[in-house]
Amino acid sequence: MSDLDDQVPTAFDPFAEANAEDSGAGSKEYVHVRVQQRNGRKSLTTVQGLKKEYSYTKILKDLKKEFCCNGTVVQDPDLGQVIQLQGDQRKNVSTFLVQAGIVKKEQLKIHGF
Repeated sequence: MSDLDDQVPTAFDPFAEANAEDSGAGSKEYVHVRVQQRNGRKSLTTVQGLKKEYSYTKILKDLKKEFCCNGTVVQDPDLGQVIQLQGDQRKNVSTFLVQAGIVKKEQLKIHGF
């Protein structure tokens, strides 16, 4: 019977490392900039993980004025406050956040296609 137990494969979870990293996401304090496809050629850029002491509305106002796009601040139950901008603004937002001194380049993660 013990030989049979040795041959039975155990359940392998390929996402175990990713889930372990997500559980400690608050300790690394990354700012995630993502793009989401809406419909057709339309897309949305989201910014999450900014520190809570920053005024999201002021950052959004500056981003909208700088890049001539519309946007909003959305309250998500899991992620907290998330800034959403129209269009694919990943490069623009990342350079803006670094130049404004809001985040360091090492803390920035850019996701998307």
